[in-house]
Amino acid sequence: MNAYVDNFKKYRGLLWELVKKGIKLKYRRSYLGIVWTLLEPILTTMVLVFVFQNLFNRDNVNGVPFAMYILSGRLLYTCFSGGTNVALRSIRANSGMIKKVYVPKYLYPLAGILHNFIIFGISLIVLVLGMIVFKVKPTWHVFEAIIPLFLLFLLVLGVGMILSTIAVFFRDMEYLWSVLLMLVMYASAIFYDAEKIFANVAEKGQGYIATIFKCNPLYGIIYAFRRTVLYGEGINYTDASFIACVCVSVVSVIIGFVVFYKKQDDFILHI
Repeated sequence: MNAYVDNFKKYRGLLWELVKKGIKLKYRRSYLGIVWTLLEPILTTMVLVFVFQNLFNRDNVNGVPFAMYILSGRLLYTCFSGGTNVALRSIRANSGMIKKVYVPKYLYPLAGILHNFIIFGISLIVLVLGMIVFKVKPTWHVFEAIIPLFLLFLLVLGVGMILSTIAVFFRDMEYLWSVLLMLVMYASAIFYDAEKIFANVAEKGQGYIATIFKCNPLYGIIYAFRRTVLYGEGINYTDASFIACVCVSVVSVIIGFVVFYKKQDDFILHI
């Protein structure tokens, strides 16, 4: 373990350079640059509100403005999808450098995830502004939001390491993952009230649907984040969805690094 820590310290400067490079490349040739980090969630939320507010005929979800409900979920989902996609392509995208010089290969997906998380952190400014505009008053529980955000980082890191490994040997994974992300989005209660759906399916004897939803770690993270930031409530640490997101996030990191470590020496043969 000390050898891994020393190795990380040795290359932390390179990691930071890769993070900065990722941020610059994301907005190169863009007139507005990093301003898009703020504009994109606003514009996306406006479209979703226009569509689903009329479809569901509602202005709020349990007292929270519908726009804020969508925005909070959309921001966290975008962080997950963006981080995993960057990690998935990271090894092949840096194949030229990998072939020429020795650098710990885990730095590439890690750098991609970190630069995506930094951009996500900037985009949270939009959420704060939205809370001011819609007069959503935070409570001291807002400080608990660091827990779901940390779990989100672990989940993105774990899934990203797994995907970056698989994508080297199975290049179609990039297309398959885009389809799976769509499924994750619809199962994360971004633009609908999951609790209302759970109540409806329970009445019909289809409680297994609620169980499937609660096994989705991203749903649990978004739910916990909304409780702390929008509803002013503490995290329900005994809730099945929260337990699921903690377990999946931690296990995914362990599996991700183990799989990556065992397969990294074979990358050079396939990139």
